Amino acid sequence: MTNRFPPEGRLLHTPENQAACADAQGLRQAMESEAVLEGTALLCTPEHDLVVAVGPYRGLIPRTEAALGIAEGVTRDIAILSRVGKPVCFTVTSMEESDGEPRPLLSRRRAQQKALSYLLEHWKSGQVISARVTHLEPFGAFVDIGCGVPSLIGVENISVSRIPHPAVRFRVGQDILAAVLDLDPALGRIYLTHKELLGTWAENVAPFQPGMTVPGVVRGVKDYGVFVELTPNLSGLAEQDCRLTEGARVSVYIKAILPERMKIKLLAIEPLPPLGDPQPLHYFIREGRLDHWKYAPPGCVKVGAETIFAD
Repeated sequence: MTNRFPPEGRLLHTPENQAACADAQGLRQAMESEAVLEGTALLCTPEHDLVVAVGPYRGLIPRTEAALGIAEGVTRDIAILSRVGKPVCFTVTSMEESDGEPRPLLSRRRAQQKALSYLLEHWKSGQVISARVTHLEPFGAFVDIGCGVPSLIGVENISVSRIPHPAVRFRVGQDILAAVLDLDPALGRIYLTHKELLGTWAENVAPFQPGMTVPGVVRGVKDYGVFVELTPNLSGLAEQDCRLTEGARVSVYIKAILPERMKIKLLAIEPLPPLGDPQPLHYFIREGRLDHWKYAPPGCVKVGAETIFAD
């Protein structure tokens, strides 16, 4: 399903947006139709109003119209300050005059409310959607699901392989896919998950064979061995090695693959140089809607992760 309200930044350079922002007539038509447009936030005033480049004009978004929840005190003003230099969505609420020039008065809050109402009505649990990463915290990744409306992917839902921080998987500004985990119209919130789209154990293990030597990342050091991530949803266990620390890259020899126990036996070969930025993600599911996802392969004696999406 195409999102009528994409994350901020995707409308800015479209022909439709540029045409609407090109002159006062286009902006008045957008005001009448309540169309959602985009411009770039040039600065934030001492009163925390946003000044926005709208074609040849400078529009103004008053503080209380700059984001959902500002007027009610549930959203902090950092949500306004952090938009400077970035695209912002808005609807045109009026066309005023300043020094003989049109001065559009804008509302980002109204655009966000239109987007949120639409998403709560049309999205379903299990639906695959696109989002843009806006902020990373140890507990999860905040993403823009449409017109700057925020949602959170908890760190435990980013991948099957456990990670110390979302920055291991994502970077700010990255476009990703996610699945709707739940919707709460009463609170106006949409909850997301991500790991299901990265594939099951069987899908991830398919390219690997015993006897291969491949790169991996250390994700856990225990007394009984070292967990090495081969893909974001696949890890194996290597024997203890004093050279290995959490987060380090290492080449590993695959000794055995045991589907019935969902186990991969590894032998560490040697440490590898770090790569720096998170590696591109491979999605096994890119569209549609999930109703049930099970990580473990058929006949496996281990339970593994499982997600049942609400109807």
